[in-house]
Amino acid sequence: MTGASPLLGFDRRVGSVVGLRRVAAIEIQQPCEAPARPRGSRMTGAAGHPGQPSPPPARTDPLVIFVIRRSAATLPVVIPAWVWFTAFVVLAVAGLALLATDRAQRTARNRERRRWAGLRGWQFAETDHVLPTRWHHGAIAYYGSGVARDVVAGSTFTADGRRQVYVLDLENGGKVNSVLVGIRCRRTHPVVVELWLPSVPFQREQMPDLLGPVGQRYAFVSDLTAARMLITPDLVEAAEEIGGDVTVVWLEEDWVLAAAPPGASPARLERLLRDVGELADVVDPFDADTPSDEASDDNPGGGEVYRPSFGGRNPA
Repeated sequence: MTGASPLLGFDRRVGSVVGLRRVAAIEIQQPCEAPARPRGSRMTGAAGHPGQPSPPPARTDPLVIFVIRRSAATLPVVIPAWVWFTAFVVLAVAGLALLATDRAQRTARNRERRRWAGLRGWQFAETDHVLPTRWHHGAIAYYGSGVARDVVAGSTFTADGRRQVYVLDLENGGKVNSVLVGIRCRRTHPVVVELWLPSVPFQREQMPDLLGPVGQRYAFVSDLTAARMLITPDLVEAAEEIGGDVTVVWLEEDWVLAAAPPGASPARLERLLRDVGELADVVDPFDADTPSDEASDDNPGGGEVYRPSFGGRNPA
């Protein structure tokens, strides 16, 4: 051969060498076949002697087994520093705006709850760490005891007399999960009854036994026999009046409690207190032998003067 093709390809169109990373083309010189000899002719060698075959002529056109391909180099994308700085500033401003909005909403609810407690003559506290630990079922078992925020304590009248009242925001992990409303009974019930909406995924560890549907809710109880004696048509009717925004209503010891959605307004809490009070009257009816508090001329508001201490167990 007159010359071997190099492994390093050369592109005449761009006048540059195609990179060593890829072999552009390999040219292989192969001998071509000799032309057919006419019948009857004699072969002559290099010196023209008969009987000596002449060598076939070398093939001069290259046989290309690879196609030349040029690949464009991938350049890394460099993001300017000002882009990162701008993104950081935007995220920081958005986070501060969310925090400010949440703080403003909490402050507004705090003022609203405090004003409502003042109008009713009830006691108000911003935080109570002990109060949620006095209950262990219902929303407390579902969300955890947490911390009580914007707590209102007092007493109110129901059809069967004056009863102690608590209203609080149940907070867990910095988030308010529900607003608890509790009304205290005169007597302690030996059974726990939880009435859950069917739309709530209420399954949890140490769940009470399923009794069955009670109106539009499902009843979970700690004692099936005692619960059947307690759940009457009057209780079912009173539970139906609670409302579909209350996820659970439950009876625990001497309390009837309900879990309202976060941000419930004082007007909604007033209606819920009335409904829970009616349920308390069903499970704890008036007994003539039980002394009751009555309003006097000096105290026309009756229950509006009662001042329970937060976190402690006060007599009914």
